[in-house]
Amino acid sequence: MITAIVMIHAEAETIPETARTIADIDGVSEVYSCAGEVDLIAIVRVTTHEELADLIPARIGKVVGVSDTETHIAFRSYSTAATDTAFDIGE
Repeated sequence: MITAIVMIHAEAETIPETARTIADIDGVSEVYSCAGEVDLIAIVRVTTHEELADLIPARIGKVVGVSDTETHIAFRSYSTAATDTAFDIGE
């Protein structure tokens, strides 16, 4: 599984609709609106780099309201939730 974090710049007046549209795209697992340098952050999970190459420019990048994207591919997860689940003995 390939996980990518997509930083999205969006037109301010379209952020809620843009976020909902992106969240409905297959391969997008989560979308967050946030404060800071970007307007939205999408978590994308796909099985191949080809899917990622198609998904971001052809789907996310074409959503009305999206003005720019920047993608970061994750190498490894250090989530405490994942670690806790791995060592859960069912107590």
